[in-house]
Amino acid sequence: MKRNVFFVGALLLTAVFSCLPTGRTQAQEFETFIPVSEEREQMATGRFEPTWESLSQHEVPDWFRDAKFGIWAHWGPQCVEGTGDWMARNMYHEGSREYLYHRAHYGHQSEVGFKDILPLFRAERWQPDSLVAYYKRVGARYFFALGNHHDNFDLWDSKYQPWNSMHIGPHRDILGEWASAAKKAGLPLGISFHADHAWRWYEPAQKCDTTGEMKGIAYDGTLTREDGKGKWWEGLDPQDLYAQRHQLSEGVIHNQWDWTHGATLPSQEFITNFYERTLDAINRYHPSLIYFDVTVLPFYGLSDCGMRIAAHEYNEEAGNAFPGNVVFGKILQESQRKALTWDVERGAPNAIQPEPWQTCTCLGGWHWNDDISMHNYYKTAAQVVKFLADVVSKNGNLLLSVPLRADGTFDEHEHAILEGIRGWMDQNSEAIYSTRPWVRFGEGPLAESDIKINAQGFNEGSYSKMGSEEIRFTQTAKALYAIVMGWPENHKIVIRSLRKGNPDFKKRIKSVSLLGYGQVEARQEADGLVVKLPEQPVNAIAPVLCIRK
Repeated sequence: MKRNVFFVGALLLTAVFSCLPTGRTQAQEFETFIPVSEEREQMATGRFEPTWESLSQHEVPDWFRDAKFGIWAHWGPQCVEGTGDWMARNMYHEGSREYLYHRAHYGHQSEVGFKDILPLFRAERWQPDSLVAYYKRVGARYFFALGNHHDNFDLWDSKYQPWNSMHIGPHRDILGEWASAAKKAGLPLGISFHADHAWRWYEPAQKCDTTGEMKGIAYDGTLTREDGKGKWWEGLDPQDLYAQRHQLSEGVIHNQWDWTHGATLPSQEFITNFYERTLDAINRYHPSLIYFDVTVLPFYGLSDCGMRIAAHEYNEEAGNAFPGNVVFGKILQESQRKALTWDVERGAPNAIQPEPWQTCTCLGGWHWNDDISMHNYYKTAAQVVKFLADVVSKNGNLLLSVPLRADGTFDEHEHAILEGIRGWMDQNSEAIYSTRPWVRFGEGPLAESDIKINAQGFNEGSYSKMGSEEIRFTQTAKALYAIVMGWPENHKIVIRSLRKGNPDFKKRIKSVSLLGYGQVEARQEADGLVVKLPEQPVNAIAPVLCIRK
């Protein structure tokens, strides 16, 4: 069986460096509030104000609830070296795999930093129209593109970030071309923004080697415009990319995603810049969905930045082809899930949620990883489909990232996986699209287990080996669907939730059919609805029963 790779980040890279002093942060209670400046970009006015009371009046649009499945191009210059997610941070961790690879292939981090990788991101084989059209054929009903990552590089012709894809690298408006492709395919566009954490995320670039021939020589994270004379980046300020004119934080970054536990707090200039860039992209490309890789919203509790962006996106919805926009946030309290749509990274709650939600996950790592590609350490099509069924049964959607090489292509393993998903969806999508949860989401050992979420998610491994003993339910006005997570060896299914006299399903069962096959023999008994399947499976992943009421 293929191994699955679940990346949580560089949890162990916490060595203390002696090159620079660390600084103390302000109080974790955020005694100092940092408002954004709206001198250059103003929040759109309208029905919604940047308050929880106002944002809670927002309703998730039906098109999102019906879509169920999206595909994400989580793709940018960090794919160049092929060492995986967070490489632009990890390449500055002395002795790490990414550090050693970068130094061996490109040079020492004091001389060749991540800024110097940007021109190598050329996207020379990238064909957005054909990619998005193919994702739609696979089954996606919305498409997401990366606007910027923690590396702080904008993938569009950005007004407020000179380090962008029009000026450096491919010299193309990546986001604009993705938006055009989504429009041609008739898919709602989503954009994800992650650059709000560049301030803390790039801090290792301030440091230096503590041993060896380059000991004490600072990496390039503190360079300024004045250092660029005669260099390819002359006229650019590396601090617009690295944002390191501040003291180092104390503690571990994974405990500081909400700017607490010793994180050095960002400046108003940094916060306002993120606000301006995000509004710039929204106003240009009119996304129907925006995603933040943060606790609640960008700079939540510290600034009004995130609340203003959310209000702006909701107020801008009238001009979109898919009216009714969606804003995602992580680690939300239940009351906040009325104002924002809860995103669970690489995981799922084990209960039906009262509000629509989404899980985001990836076939492999978030950024291209040569090792995953070489050894085919991807999720299988069966794992993706079964996880999709589980998520949909709980009132959720699945957003799947398909890693792309720096040149804009995916590999043959990913193509085979996508074709497997496509085959199952072509046959069984009526049990997915436009459905709603039943009175219970499923039955089986996992359905009846107390599977906890870890931080913002990270429990999808618990769902990776679902078999025929697991069943998930979805429904429409006319039918109940039972998605069985595997083909039983004895060709028989017993659905305990539909036993004779069951109070949750009082209507008489008119018929039971197997999608892709036709009507099958079924009878209600005291132990459950007993269904006889054909000896030959009609697909390679999971049978779906349509139970007519």
